[in-house]
Amino acid sequence: MLNNLLLDISVGTIDWSRAQFALTAIYHWLFVPLTLGLAVIMGIAETCYYRTNKRFWKDIARFWQKLFGINFAMGVATGIILEFEFGTNWSNYSWFVGDIFGAPLAIEGIIAFFMESTFVAVMFFGWKKVSPGFHLASTWLTGLGATISAWWILVANSWMQYPVGQTFNPDTMRFEMTSFMDVALSPVAVDKFFHTVTSSWIIGAVFCVGVSCWYLLKRREEQLAKKSIKIGAIVGLVASLLAAMTGDNSAYMVGKTQPMKLAAMEALYKGGQSQGLTLVAAVNPFKQPDYVNEQEPAMRLAIPNLLSFLATRDFNGYVPGVNDILNGYVTPQGEKLPSLKEKVTMGKKAIDAVAKYRKGDMSDANRKVIMDNIQYFGYGYVKSADQIVPPIPITFWSFRLMVGIGCMLILFFVLALFFVYKKDLADVKFKWFHVLALIFIPLAYIASESGWIVAEMGRQPWTIQDMLPTWVAVSDLKSGSVALTFFIFLVLFTTMLAVEISILCKQIKKGPEHSAVVESTNNL
Repeated sequence: MLNNLLLDISVGTIDWSRAQFALTAIYHWLFVPLTLGLAVIMGIAETCYYRTNKRFWKDIARFWQKLFGINFAMGVATGIILEFEFGTNWSNYSWFVGDIFGAPLAIEGIIAFFMESTFVAVMFFGWKKVSPGFHLASTWLTGLGATISAWWILVANSWMQYPVGQTFNPDTMRFEMTSFMDVALSPVAVDKFFHTVTSSWIIGAVFCVGVSCWYLLKRREEQLAKKSIKIGAIVGLVASLLAAMTGDNSAYMVGKTQPMKLAAMEALYKGGQSQGLTLVAAVNPFKQPDYVNEQEPAMRLAIPNLLSFLATRDFNGYVPGVNDILNGYVTPQGEKLPSLKEKVTMGKKAIDAVAKYRKGDMSDANRKVIMDNIQYFGYGYVKSADQIVPPIPITFWSFRLMVGIGCMLILFFVLALFFVYKKDLADVKFKWFHVLALIFIPLAYIASESGWIVAEMGRQPWTIQDMLPTWVAVSDLKSGSVALTFFIFLVLFTTMLAVEISILCKQIKKGPEHSAVVESTNNL
């Protein structure tokens, strides 16, 4: 089926389908991290209210819950569209691996989403209808539901990056799950989950500190602002340090499972032992480099041996470059890894054997050819080396944006904690810090989006690593139809984002509702 469809799908359809999915994913990720981050902020604030029974903490909790609710609604809308696109734009992918990929998405919808929906209602409307303890539990369970939802989505995404727990069934012509636990507890999934969630806590913390500093800038709600800055800065600092730790482990897993992605992240064309970690280099951001002839980027500034340590846990470890992966290489342990030419040959053997099987050759010999070569199935559709080398400039600079802003965020949270505990942060002389906090809100988003660009662009052209390239996974649609929906979604998502920002700004300008004032008004 796949090799027949390949001949009918235009390049325009592939490019527009990729662009549409990227657009939806980028917009969706503007909402998700703030949801996960604010869940922690509002949970801590309500816990303080439960422990102290001070109305002030209730006001803080309700204020952040309102902002959480506005953002939560927008995130749900974009997430639903994103999942539908697997069926509309990537039907070959869904047909080929739907038995595996669909399982975590189904669990996410059945358990996590319903959990969020149930407890979010109690959180917003149950203040006077349930006990304080049950309401506190509902607030934390709303955040937990969103986090569990993220877990299953990231399990599905991680399987695409590192497919495990499956086997190819030539009778159904599909990959089928053999071990749910291998899929659900893949080391790539575990690392991706913790790194993604902690980075989302950073977004919530930066947003909390930034909004609070806006109040100080306007000389309003000073008590709320100072207390919220303490919560946000503590959460942010802890999350930043955890994100750095989980990011280190993620780099190690990338080195083991996706060496081409790591080579693109580092613009490493010729690898070897004792490789340094590049801080900055003159990589043209608008042009794919001549990786075949270039030994390393010009003006490279690197930390000696650090890349080897990150990728192998050995300062003298071997890290392959782009050309090593294309030409094949022997690891220090003596394992010979095939070249691109050899992978293409094995991929074509798998495709031909599958075609024969479909025509009736179900012999053990033909089945053996399929199973021996199926792991390189996707390479059978590759025609040149350029097709499997990711866009190096985008991957290289996105990684540095993520890491660079991440390091600045650690310093920012340390500074925020120092000022809020040792100084009077409401003093007008700290106006510069208030402005800085507002600037860090978009910077944190840039870092978060850059991380996803590294993860997704770095694995191109694979929808499933080594198994299915994008031009085989796409649906057989007219490019004009996909282009039309791209611009419809662009307008729709941009409008939704503008509406959310407008509502958030109005709610922030309005400020929190003070319990004492509300109760006095009600008594009148």
